[in-house]
Amino acid sequence: MAGAFHLRVLTPRRPLFEVEAVSVIAPGSDGYLGILANHAPLITALVPGKLTIRNAEGLQTVFAVSSGFLEVSNNNVTMLVDSAELPGDIDVQRARRARDRARDRLADTNAEIDRARAEGSLARAINRIRVAAELGQTG
Repeated sequence: MAGAFHLRVLTPRRPLFEVEAVSVIAPGSDGYLGILANHAPLITALVPGKLTIRNAEGLQTVFAVSSGFLEVSNNNVTMLVDSAELPGDIDVQRARRARDRARDRLADTNAEIDRARAEGSLARAINRIRVAAELGQTG
C-alpha cells in the first residue's frame, strides 16, 4: 500500500477538511497535478476545478474548489482555497444563474464591468455545474 501524508484544506472562513491521504488530484494553474506520499516540495497556484482526495481506507472525497494555493512540504499538503463544496452541497440552479449572469455581463459591450471578476465568476459557476454533473447532482 502506498504511504500516506497529512492533508489540510482551508478556506478563509474555516478549516474545511483534514485527513491522512494517499493521493490528491488538484487543479493546478498549469493543469491537474497528482500528489502522493514523499512528493517533492512544491508551491503552486490552484484554479477552479475538481479536487479528488483518496484516504488510506480507499475512500474518495471530491470537492469543487475555487482558486487558491497548494503547498507540499515534508509529507504535509496544505491547500488554501477561496471556497470548496462537496458535490451534494452545490446548488446547481444557483450556479446556472451565476453562469448566465456572468455570460451576460461579459457579452454586454456597453457596460463598464470588471472583466477579471466576471470571468472568475463564470469559471467558478461552470466548475460547480461540471463537478455536480459528474457526480450525478443535477439540481
